Amino acid sequence: MSPLKMLTLTALAMLAFAANSVLCRAALGQSLIDASSFTALRIVSGAATLWLIWRLTRPAGRRLRVDWPSASMLFLYAVTFSFAYISLETGTGALILFGLVQLTMIGVGLRRGQRPNAWAWAGMVVAIAGLVYLVSPGLTAPPLHGAALMATAGVAWGVYSLRGKGDTDAVTATTGNFLGAVPMALLVGALFLPQLSVNPTGVLLATVSGAVTSGVGYVIWYAALPGLTPTQAANVQLSVPAIAALGGVLLLSEPLTARLLLASAAILGGIAMVLSQRR
Repeated sequence: MSPLKMLTLTALAMLAFAANSVLCRAALGQSLIDASSFTALRIVSGAATLWLIWRLTRPAGRRLRVDWPSASMLFLYAVTFSFAYISLETGTGALILFGLVQLTMIGVGLRRGQRPNAWAWAGMVVAIAGLVYLVSPGLTAPPLHGAALMATAGVAWGVYSLRGKGDTDAVTATTGNFLGAVPMALLVGALFLPQLSVNPTGVLLATVSGAVTSGVGYVIWYAALPGLTPTQAANVQLSVPAIAALGGVLLLSEPLTARLLLASAAILGGIAMVLSQRR
């Protein structure tokens, strides 16, 4: 893969990941759709798009398989992500999400016997302190229930990512997992049916989030990964909260607070310290 192609694919994937936060917040922050319907539409449209890509790019006779634990983690991420963005601003939500994704994966590494040095331990302390500062009480603190939901989404996505590390065909595995998450998403939609609230703009935002920034976005990311080392792949994802925050400021007129800037520097800087020491 040429450096230009790798750079282009990586940039497009990071823009897609950040756009998921912007689209979700735009839809739910303005009450254009309810959270359960957004989740269902995102999962269904993502599954349909991935299935179409899979059918067009994989040889005939290849079968899809659902990894149900992974599909459950994918669903848990998607549903808590949606409900969190009812109250969280775009950049804050993305920062909590990607901070918890990385901390979850680092924590699992510790449990499996990885032994970081003093520099990496200091980075973890800084990152955790940044998260504590971000959600600590104050005039600009995010709602605690929204932060807790997004933290759950981050843990779920971290576990989902770890479970998929051994997949030899990421597109096939992701397609199967999205299809497995469809009935779960529809069930949540049915449970919250009395709160159904949709308009055409909300439906469009949810569908774009599923089909384009999730389905196509994941395919682009998997195409970029062979050109990146594991540490590069982990580090480049730290750009997503910054891109999402910028999108929230420019497109949704959200404020860029000093608390968010300081917490971002601590969380992302601390995680970068850890990743710089990873083999």
